[in-house]
Amino acid sequence: MLLADPPTLDTGNTAWLLASSALVLLMTPGLAFFYGGLNRSKSVLNMMMMSFSCIGLVSVLWLVYGFSFAFGTNSSTGANNIIGSWTQYLGNKTFATELWGTTGIPTYVVLAFQMMFAIITVALISGSISDRTKFGGWLLFAFGWFTIVYVPVAHWIWGGGFIATKIGALDFAGGTAVHINAGSAALGLALVLGKRVGWPKESFKPHNVPFVALGAGLLWFGWFGFNAGSELTADNLTALAFVNTQVATAAGFLGWIIVEWVRKNGRPTMVGGSSGAVAGLVAITPACAYIAPYAAILLGLVAGAICAMAVSVKYRLGFDDSLDVVGVHFTGGWVGSLWIGLFGSGAISSYVKHDGLFYGGGVSQLWRQALASAIVSVFSFGVAYLIGTVINKTVGLRTSTEVEVEGIDVAEHAESAYEFSPAATGGGAFALAGIGAPKSDIPAPAQEPESEKVAG
Repeated sequence: MLLADPPTLDTGNTAWLLASSALVLLMTPGLAFFYGGLNRSKSVLNMMMMSFSCIGLVSVLWLVYGFSFAFGTNSSTGANNIIGSWTQYLGNKTFATELWGTTGIPTYVVLAFQMMFAIITVALISGSISDRTKFGGWLLFAFGWFTIVYVPVAHWIWGGGFIATKIGALDFAGGTAVHINAGSAALGLALVLGKRVGWPKESFKPHNVPFVALGAGLLWFGWFGFNAGSELTADNLTALAFVNTQVATAAGFLGWIIVEWVRKNGRPTMVGGSSGAVAGLVAITPACAYIAPYAAILLGLVAGAICAMAVSVKYRLGFDDSLDVVGVHFTGGWVGSLWIGLFGSGAISSYVKHDGLFYGGGVSQLWRQALASAIVSVFSFGVAYLIGTVINKTVGLRTSTEVEVEGIDVAEHAESAYEFSPAATGGGAFALAGIGAPKSDIPAPAQEPESEKVAG
């Protein structure tokens, strides 16, 4: 009996996954711009710091234990349905020559790719708690939620855990593991912190719409690595995921602005279009390799429209999800997950074992998707609420009313994004050049109080 040749390094697949990893990393700075633009100017740096801090914190935690717990397979307890390995890929070990399965890709490259997913999943949550969160409390929450929720959920769905093997639910690139997961946590944490001072009576308009558009563009660009890279190899399914990502996102943009067109008397907005594109990206994430491109277009249109309407639910129910993480990511993730049960096809992907409802497969895959999404929703919400409550009752998670009104940036980070009073800082360009400012006999105009409109 001849033994199969051991896998050898595939430079093409390795290069593609390295590029995809870099694309996914870019999504977190993109998210910082997207969230930062939607925020008020006096707390924009705190908002962006919450995204960037995830790159620092989660990268280290993922290498130390996250990858092993999520994707390890040699569990000594036999509990691989719940958690991966406690030893296989711990940070004190080196596996520089190991290849990942039969892909021909170094294990370290897969580790890096999945690291970027973990980073942005945690960062997504921060949008629900902007304008009122202590930075130190956020870091504690990010550590706890990453460890207790993200790592096991990633294992349940992608690492051989019970959602994939027992329930048979599908999630190609993170509709459940990333977006429903983060959206549920965002709701729990928003409820812990409560409403912002003045919400909803006061206006909390985006302070920088170009930032929002830039962030959406960076997210759109990086998402090709997110979705198409999740095949790990470069093949026909990778191409399908790439095309579906583009057309669903484009349709999501259209779906959202159509709703705005109707609601706002023919006045669609740049913020709305950008949010619609993100909604399309979210929705296509779980389904991108399982459905035909025409179904991806329909998905984008539906998700864009539904998410555009879902963001108003917080006003009816009274929870302050600052930047609509629940309305876009939780809602869009659910729509995309269920879409697999409607349009998934085994003729398109061998991963699909039960055709969707519209392909003659009945509701078999649909209930699997619903059950998996519900499990993650309840688990993530409950643990996030518990972690947030413990932190808030001990070291504190919410800022004081005074800090919130004046702006978190100066209180938490000793800096501000914009300087509105250059005369008070001494010299402007002359001071920067190292020379004294010229004297003037003209008295300086009286300073007016900075208005809330100017401050965002």
